[in-house]
Amino acid sequence: METLEEILTSSEVAKWIRVSESTLCRWRQRGMGPRVTWMTPTCPRYRRLDVEQWLARAS
Repeated sequence: METLEEILTSSEVAKWIRVSESTLCRWRQRGMGPRVTWMTPTCPRYRRLDVEQWLARAS
């Protein structure tokens, strides 16, 4: 049985990694944060696995 990947909003990711949404946005603009998937031009989303991998690399 396949499992669906958990997709997170910017707000959820920011709360999880304990930064403000504006910091997450700034990192996204500079290519520094976790990998982002754009659902629409104004709707960024994050795969939980991508955030977990980014955190592992950052530590």
